[in-house]
Amino acid sequence: MKKYLVFICMIISVILLVKAALVYPGGSLLDKNSVGFGWSKNFISNLFSEKAINGLENPGRIWAILGMAFQSVGYGVFFINMSKKISLKAWGNVLKYIGFANILLIFLIATPFHDLGTISIILTLFGLFIITFFILKSKLRLLKYCCILCLLTYYCFFFLYGFSYLGLAFIMQKVYSLSSILLVLALEYFTKYEDFVHSKTGGE
Repeated sequence: MKKYLVFICMIISVILLVKAALVYPGGSLLDKNSVGFGWSKNFISNLFSEKAINGLENPGRIWAILGMAFQSVGYGVFFINMSKKISLKAWGNVLKYIGFANILLIFLIATPFHDLGTISIILTLFGLFIITFFILKSKLRLLKYCCILCLLTYYCFFFLYGFSYLGLAFIMQKVYSLSSILLVLALEYFTKYEDFVHSKTGGE
């Protein structure tokens, strides 16, 4: 159970969020009268409101909250586990603290403290950046490309959202979320301490 905790949490999270999307009444920032949840028209955060944008009660809210609860545990445990694989203790401690913080902060995204919870996105991005740095120093060639691609999806989303390209931002949010989950699973189950020991940064 402990070995597959990250995988279990991420899979359950995705299933619950999809369930929440399927019963979302409707409405988006671009069209308040749209029907249902549009993966290219809504942000995932729309699933957490008591009422949908079209004014109807949102029965998917409970599923979305539970989905984020599992996701917060999944990301938190992942960073804590990765902290034990990094050969440089100082950076390992940073990842560990990010892991503990994310267990709380990611869940807050689904609550009225949503704005505070979004700090978890910055922490997650910073944590993945640290891991990417060490991956680039390792011999894990395929994961090097995966890490860089995942980080680029985050930056693309921030760019699109920052410049109000909402149509593309809706899509890119799902892309970076999915790519992040897949990368986390790959790093969790296809890396080990020995991969980082001989890195040029603090390796033994």
